Amino acid sequence: MGSNAKSMANTSIVEGLEKKRKIEEEWRSIYSSKQPLTQLDFPPDFTFGVATSAYQVEGACNEDGRGPCIWDAFSQVPGKICDGSTADVAVDQYHRYKEDIDLIAKLGFKAYRFSISWSRIFPDGLGTKVNLEGIRHYNNLINALIDKGMPYVTLYHWDLPLNLLESMGETCFSSFGDRVKNWITINEPLQTAVNGYGTGFCAPGRRGHSSSEPYLVAHHQLLAHAEAVSIYNKKYKDSQGGQIGLVVDCEWSEALSDKVEDKNAATRRLDFQLGWYLDPIYQGDYPETMREKLGDCLPKFSERDKELLKNSVDFIGLNHYTTRYAPGASSAGRQPVMGHQGPGLKPTSCNYSLCQRGPGVGARAWLPSSLVAVGGPKGPCHTELEGGEMIGEKAASSWLYMVPWGLRKLLNYIAMRYNNPPVYITENVSIISLVLLHPWIKEIARTPAI
Repeated sequence: MGSNAKSMANTSIVEGLEKKRKIEEEWRSIYSSKQPLTQLDFPPDFTFGVATSAYQVEGACNEDGRGPCIWDAFSQVPGKICDGSTADVAVDQYHRYKEDIDLIAKLGFKAYRFSISWSRIFPDGLGTKVNLEGIRHYNNLINALIDKGMPYVTLYHWDLPLNLLESMGETCFSSFGDRVKNWITINEPLQTAVNGYGTGFCAPGRRGHSSSEPYLVAHHQLLAHAEAVSIYNKKYKDSQGGQIGLVVDCEWSEALSDKVEDKNAATRRLDFQLGWYLDPIYQGDYPETMREKLGDCLPKFSERDKELLKNSVDFIGLNHYTTRYAPGASSAGRQPVMGHQGPGLKPTSCNYSLCQRGPGVGARAWLPSSLVAVGGPKGPCHTELEGGEMIGEKAASSWLYMVPWGLRKLLNYIAMRYNNPPVYITENVSIISLVLLHPWIKEIARTPAI
């Protein structure tokens, strides 16, 4: 790095420190209590809940007619899972769901968000024959929940059957909609598109066509979401009285300084994380920054697609864990370089990580933000300023920092950009923050989070 670039980077770091001080002062003026935040600080009708995915907890992978899903195959590939474990048994919720629901209620939670395994409903993945044992299991789970909490049901949480499938939404609406009033079509579509078909870190582990497949996957996820919502609205909503939404994940991106290029970098990252899925629903197309960066790599919506997608959510589910600084090229102290999709893969101008961060991201651009960010100021979007000052208090996971003002900023951003839609915070927790909800958790908090 030349002396001029170093000087510019150091100036931005100083500006970043000052900006961080001002943000923290503003947050303290809003929440100034010296006592830890507890459940009693929230309104009586505020609902605390917990969430899982089917593959994460159910187990019973070969029982009662369940077919294989992409994570069954992915977890068997050597090197894909660090310790070689699978979810063949997991925490065995398939057999022990009553115990789990009792624990949820005992801890004071009033809602449980779970996903329905498509492979358990349609073992062949084609939707031609419903597995009645799968229907029976979820009926039992929902019935057990009704007395102790409110079920929130996700139709798709990454465990795609190995065969292609259809009809999942309608089967679930008709089978469970008399009791389930809160539906989620897809959980974190961004992660499936980018890490399933870009980096290869998640099932199905594809990365050979990462300049095109993530955008095609995201596009068809949006269209599938809209079709499911259309079916629900036309055939079930009036009679069942429920609501349906989409869960997106987004970290807040804070500009490293007040420089225009840093602000643009932060906005661009939000567009590539949040706007990618919400702009087509609320504004009719992908963000302009994505169109500019990606060109023909980004699919186009037909007029029918746009009409189907328009306002196709009753609520937004938001999974938010942390906040990161987003520097422009000079603030990062780097020269513009071409991004890469992974070891041994050719550079491409349609690389997701390169485009969301803009120039100056370095050769590790193909890594997801959660991995790049832990490298401090050396990464394109980071949590550490020069001198070691972190963006927030370190939580139990290596990549996780607790930044409450980031969540507030993100909620305000969503309200302003999308005309104040209903928002459920569907994921936002560390093992440490659970202590605030119930003293019984204190012992668990000493166990490292996975």
